[in-house]
Amino acid sequence: MDKIECRVLVIDDEQDFVETLVRRLERRGFKAYGALRGREGLDLLERHEIDVVVLDIRMPEMDGLEVLETIKRRWPFVEVILLTGHGSLESSLKGLELGAYDYMLKPADLADLIRKIKEAHERKLLRREQG
Repeated sequence: MDKIECRVLVIDDEQDFVETLVRRLERRGFKAYGALRGREGLDLLERHEIDVVVLDIRMPEMDGLEVLETIKRRWPFVEVILLTGHGSLESSLKGLELGAYDYMLKPADLADLIRKIKEAHERKLLRREQG
């Protein structure tokens, strides 16, 4: 069986974080994209097939929960992992209610994040297979 490439979109308003995470993911065999704003991330979802979104909750203009709601409405099979740097448990729990796969506190351990991305990708494939 061929290995299925996982396509990951990182949406976070911290440019250094996005660039670093995209590079690290690509070095580990993921196809990775980065966006610095929610609307930019949604535009990338329009143009590219994405499996998993790593999404910061706190961003200017359009916060992560608004982005999550749009993703789940328009691309219901895309899995979303929320990141929060402020330990905002309430927002993270709200995100889970809105359909996020999971959440992590920033700074997230890279190995843990990669494990969650792989698990989210497997869940997406299973959900899509089941219809």
